[in-house]
Amino acid sequence: MLRLPCLSQPLSRVCEEGADSNQKLPERNERESIMQNQKEEIMKKLETLAMQKSHPFCYSCYSRAPSVKCKTCGSDDLMRETSGGVEFGCDWVIKELISENLSPINVDEEFEESIRQCYPETITVLWMELDAVTVAKDSDPISWRIAKDEWLDQEVSEDLLMEIDSNYYRISDIEEYLDQELNE
Repeated sequence: MLRLPCLSQPLSRVCEEGADSNQKLPERNERESIMQNQKEEIMKKLETLAMQKSHPFCYSCYSRAPSVKCKTCGSDDLMRETSGGVEFGCDWVIKELISENLSPINVDEEFEESIRQCYPETITVLWMELDAVTVAKDSDPISWRIAKDEWLDQEVSEDLLMEIDSNYYRISDIEEYLDQELNE
């Protein structure tokens, strides 16, 4: 596993954001439990919003159902309807809401900026001053891709990013969106 020195300290942001350096960090299992609870809370809020922004729909009658049961045929196996269509479950509604209201991050740019913050120096080769990040990226694209993938995994595991429909979104942006929509 490739480890970059500046990326090998998983909770470095805790210290950067003003935590007391003498303060003991939670144990790994406790951190994982806290992060899992946060992710579950976000998913519950997303499901709540998806239910608010969609309507029950009876596919048998092909009409909107007024509640959890179709008044025409009595079916309780209802789909969800939005302006984007109808489908079973809320996952597709969540994907639709997120993709319509938030912008995914540009993983390449975000990773490159993160590395530039860790390695701001330039390298002198003969008479040329070269950016260290550009040299690394151009010299070994496979290593660069591996490092980017590991950075991305770390950002997701630290609950800074969330993957939705093969795109990555900042958790803080999702939380802000949820707060706006659910508090209207």
